Amino acid sequence: MAMITGAALYSDIADRINAVNQRFTSSRRQIVEVLDSADRPLSIPEILEAMPDVAQSSAYRNIAVLEKAGVVTRVMSSDEWTRFELAEDLMGHHHHLMCAGCGAVRDIVVPDAIEHELDKTLSAVAKRAGFVLQHHRLDLIGMCESCQ
Repeated sequence: MAMITGAALYSDIADRINAVNQRFTSSRRQIVEVLDSADRPLSIPEILEAMPDVAQSSAYRNIAVLEKAGVVTRVMSSDEWTRFELAEDLMGHHHHLMCAGCGAVRDIVVPDAIEHELDKTLSAVAKRAGFVLQHHRLDLIGMCESCQ
C-alpha cells in the first residue's frame, strides 16, 4: 500500500477527524507532524518531548480523538509504554521489530516477494480456522543490539 504524502495526507486526516465530529486543531496537527516525521512508533513521553508546550493530559485527549478517527494506531510493546504511529493505510504497510529487553520498537518493511508469501501463508492458516483474512500485522519480538 502506498503512502499518502503532503497536502493529500493532511486533507485525508482532516476528513477523518471531521467524520467523528471533531476539528483538526493545531495540537492535533502537531501530534500528526511529530508522528509523520518519526521513523518508528512513539510513546507519549517521546511525543511530549517534541511538543514541550503541550500538557500531558491534552496529548492523551488528542491522541484518543486521532485514534477514534482512524488517524493513529496503538503499538503495544514489552515495556510499560504504549506507542503510537500514523495508521498503516496512511503511511504504508510495514511490520515491527520489538525488543523484549528495553521495549524499543522499530518499523521494518518486508520486500514485496516475502510479503506476498506471508499473505498467502497467513490466508491459508486463517482459512483452515474458518476465518477470512483481511490484512495482517506482524511483530517480531527479540533483543535489540543494545540489549543482546
